[in-house]
Amino acid sequence: MMGPHASHTAGEKYIAAAVDGAGALAFVLPALGERQATADVLDAVDGLLFTGSYSNVEPRRYGGAPSEPGTLHDAHRDATTLPLMRAAIEAGVPVLAICRGFQELNVVYGGTLHQKVHDVEGLHDHRENKGDPLDQQYGPAHAIKLTEGGMLQRFLQGAHEARVNSLHGQGIATPGAGLVAEAYAPDGLIEAVRVANARTFALGVQWHPEWKHAEDALSTAIFRAFGDACRARMLARIPGGADRLNAEAPRTAHA
Repeated sequence: MMGPHASHTAGEKYIAAAVDGAGALAFVLPALGERQATADVLDAVDGLLFTGSYSNVEPRRYGGAPSEPGTLHDAHRDATTLPLMRAAIEAGVPVLAICRGFQELNVVYGGTLHQKVHDVEGLHDHRENKGDPLDQQYGPAHAIKLTEGGMLQRFLQGAHEARVNSLHGQGIATPGAGLVAEAYAPDGLIEAVRVANARTFALGVQWHPEWKHAEDALSTAIFRAFGDACRARMLARIPGGADRLNAEAPRTAHA
C-alpha cells in the first residue's frame, strides 16, 4: 500500500542491479495473477528477476502449517510468481530469484520451507538487526560453502567459499525436485540452488546480491551472467539474431 492505495512497487536496489549489473532495460511487473496471461508476460520479456519481499509465501502453497498471526503474506504475488516462474523456466526464459524469490523457486519445484529458521534446532538465526544502519544490515554476515563444480564456484574461478549478507527468517526445509544446491551456510542451510535441467540461466540465492553488487565479485558475476542469458534470449527471438549473438556489440534485453 502507498497510503490508502494498493500499489505495485520494486526496490531501487533491484532495479539498479538489473540495469547496471545485468545491462538490462528494467520493467516492474504488477502482481495481477490471472488478470495477465503468463504467455503474454513471457512474450514481452527476455528475463525475469524475482525480488525479495517482507511478505512470505503462504504455507498452503507447500503444505506447511498455518502461519503465526501477524505474518505478512501477499496472495496476489503468490498467484503471479509461482505459475510464472515455472512457465518461464520451461520456456527457456532466464530467471534470477532472490530471497523470497529463492523460496518461491523451491516451492514451485515441490519443496518446503522453514517458517522460522531461528527456531529450528541446529540452525542459526539468519535475520538482520533492523535497528542497524542499512550498510550494516546488508554487510557480509557469514561464509557460504560453494558446491564443488557448481555454477557459483565457476563464477569465482574455483573458490570454495564466499561471504554473503543474511536478512531472512525463512529458508529451505526440503529442497524441490530438480533443484541442485549451489551453496550452503555454515549450519547446513541451503543458500543457493539452480534448476538442473533448465534450458538457460535459472538460479536462486537466499542472500541479497543486488546490494552494492558492483563491490562484490560474486554479485557482479551473478548479474553479468543473468544479463548475458537475457541478451542471448533476446537475440534468439530476432530474425537472424542467433547468428549475430557473438558478432555484435551487446544490446539491451528486457528484464
